Amino acid sequence: MNRRTFLRTGAVVAALGATGCAAGAAATRYAPNRYYAGPVRPHFDGTRFRNPDGAKPNGFMDLLRWQLSSERERWPREDPSPFQDRPPRSVEGVDLRITLVGHASFLVQAGGMNLLLDPIWSERASPLRFAGPRRVNAPGIAFDALPPIHAVLLSHNHYDHLDLATLSGLQSPHRPRLVAPLGNDAVIHRHDRALAVETVDWGESVDLSPRMRAHLVPAVHWSARSMTDRSHALWGSWVIETPAGSVYGVGDTGFGDGTTFSAVRARFADIRVALLPIGAYEPRWFMQGQHVNPEEAAEALELCGAERALGHHWGTFQLTDEGIYAPRDALAEARARRGWGEERFRAMRPGQVWEG
Repeated sequence: MNRRTFLRTGAVVAALGATGCAAGAAATRYAPNRYYAGPVRPHFDGTRFRNPDGAKPNGFMDLLRWQLSSERERWPREDPSPFQDRPPRSVEGVDLRITLVGHASFLVQAGGMNLLLDPIWSERASPLRFAGPRRVNAPGIAFDALPPIHAVLLSHNHYDHLDLATLSGLQSPHRPRLVAPLGNDAVIHRHDRALAVETVDWGESVDLSPRMRAHLVPAVHWSARSMTDRSHALWGSWVIETPAGSVYGVGDTGFGDGTTFSAVRARFADIRVALLPIGAYEPRWFMQGQHVNPEEAAEALELCGAERALGHHWGTFQLTDEGIYAPRDALAEARARRGWGEERFRAMRPGQVWEG
């Protein structure tokens, strides 16, 4: 094996660490579900969960083709954000405060409640401490500067969204409620049996307080932590109803036929802010089924009916081929084509705050 092949093989391992991409279809075709047992339904065939529009994730050979043929843009080793937030202990009344911690991790403060979405404070988005995507900027909120965390909402189990070390670390100082899509409780309990996890299906809801409710809605994505558990746990997005209006929090999604976004608009009429991913989209032939690009994210904003959007999932972990600032620049072009100002759809940096 020459050096180039060795490095490319290492890149395959890194991709597996970040997103579970290497969970090949052949390895999981006959594997029993490791996390969930439940009745067959339109999005669950008795073994694996399915996307709402029927799109299937890529297989292992697709991953190899990408890793062995792509030309990845080089990211800087360090790219610190100019922002660092020290959030208040609470936000009351009809105010809403949202901070990007980094990647897809947000702190949402409203109605006296403090919520974390897909929190990751770890150095790498990987099952390995010494390999896999490494963060190029620090979390936008220091862990010790967090206000009391009342609940954590998880979108799915890829390593850049479900960080088990962070979940365990939150328990002693905060003891938040953990809420996740079906099957993800088993993933978490294999790491830490002491963590109590509530799970819900698409279309189900949980009351976070007398004035706040979180609804799990479909997303076009998939799940995996290894080679043998592809789509054994559900994934989704969250609509969080607050006294200040609703927040539509999307961790990862492909665009599909757009109906996942228009369905949100039909069901929820008062979405103040959509948290939409804008990164990890190249090469397009490989990523289109699982990650929107900035143009598709702008179309998703139009379809879901939110007043504005905050762009995330870029600039912290290099998961795919595009350059570090390509999502920000492509989003600016998408805004210009629509005549939008930056306030309509802002590409957020870690530690940056939106208040409304």
